[in-house]
Amino acid sequence: MSQFNDVSVVQKANVYFDGKCVSHTVVLADGTRKSVGVILPGAQLTFNTGTPEIMECVAGRASVKLPGAAAFAEFGAGESFSVASGATFLIEAVDEPYHYVCHFG
Repeated sequence: MSQFNDVSVVQKANVYFDGKCVSHTVVLADGTRKSVGVILPGAQLTFNTGTPEIMECVAGRASVKLPGAAAFAEFGAGESFSVASGATFLIEAVDEPYHYVCHFG
């Protein structure tokens, strides 16, 4: 899917890590919330999850260390990874901005 139809967008951006990650929350007609954002290259970021998340890559590549993993793995356009609720993961955009959709729940 290249776009979401019939959504509301929260106007205020979610800005993390001094602007290295910026997203907007979108709310679908059924009340489902997602965030659509970009992580800029050059910094390894640590995220904590409050709900289960699926991070879907729209463009770019990211190096990700998932909970319990011994090493980082790369994810690119068309690929996704899942993180359980209450977990921590590390992510770094590789060479260019990493564009993503975060699916919650």
